Amino acid sequence: MITRFAPSPTGPLHLGHAWAALVAAEHGDMLLRIEDIDQQRSRPEWEAAINEDLRWLGLTWPAPVMRQSERMGAYTAALDRLWSLGVLFPCTCNRRDIQAAASAPQEGAPLLGPDGVVYPGTCRGAARHGSRPGGVALRLDGAAVADLVWTDGGPQSMTAQAFRAKIGDPVVARRDMGTSYHLAVVVDDAAQGIDLVTRGEDLAEATPIHVALQQMLGLPTPDYLHHDLVRDAGGKRLAKRDDARSLASYRAADWTADALIAHLAISRTAPQPGAPGPG
Repeated sequence: MITRFAPSPTGPLHLGHAWAALVAAEHGDMLLRIEDIDQQRSRPEWEAAINEDLRWLGLTWPAPVMRQSERMGAYTAALDRLWSLGVLFPCTCNRRDIQAAASAPQEGAPLLGPDGVVYPGTCRGAARHGSRPGGVALRLDGAAVADLVWTDGGPQSMTAQAFRAKIGDPVVARRDMGTSYHLAVVVDDAAQGIDLVTRGEDLAEATPIHVALQQMLGLPTPDYLHHDLVRDAGGKRLAKRDDARSLASYRAADWTADALIAHLAISRTAPQPGAPGPG
C-alpha cells in the first residue's frame, strides 16, 4: 500500500502529527507531501523543521517531495474539467452572509457540515456558462453529486440526498488560493498513486466530498483509515499553537524518539498536562 503524510508548513509538528506520520508509515510505503497552498502562512523554516522532526522519529520517504505550491496547474486543469461539466458555480458570499442566510427564521437552526455551516444556496443560480470566472470562490453543486460508496474500515456510503442535506455545496476553489484543501488532496492523491489515505478522525466527514470529486474527475477512490486523535488533558485535540507538546520541545528536553513513541501510546487515551519533561 502507498500512504502519505501531508503536513502544512505553518507551525511546529506536535504529538498529533507524530501519531499521524507513524500510522501512515505503519500501513504502507509513506510518501511525504507538503501542503503549502496557504502561502500567506507557510514558511520554509517550518518545512525544514518538519523534515528534521520526521527524521528524528526514524521515518524515511522517497524524493522528490511533492509541494502543493508547485501544482497549481494541475488544480486549474481539474477546475476547468469540473466547470465544463456544469457542476460548479461562482459564489460571492462571505462567512457573515452565509451565517445570516442559514439562520433566517424560515430556515431554522443552521446545519453544520465538514466546513462549518452548510451553505444555504444563495449563489446557486449564478451563471455557469462561458469561461470559468476568476476572483471568486467556486462551489461544487451538491445537487450534481450521485450516490457515493467508499471503504473506511469497512464499506461506507452516502446517498445523493444525504450529501445535499449534510454537506451542501462545498467550496472547491477559494478566492484567495485558486484551489481548496478538498480539490488539492484529491488531485494529489491520484497523482501520487495513494491507495490508502490515513488521517485523523476529525477529517472523516470530509471524505464524501473527496469521493464525489474523484467520481466526477474520473479518478480512483483510495481506501480510507481515519485514526484516533491525540488530545490534551481537557480532551481537546492538539493544535499547532500547543508549542508545549511540539516535537522540538521534546527533543530539547532530551527525549529519545523511542521514549516519545511510548509516551504517545499513553497520550492518545490519557494525555498528560503540562510541558514535556525528560524521558
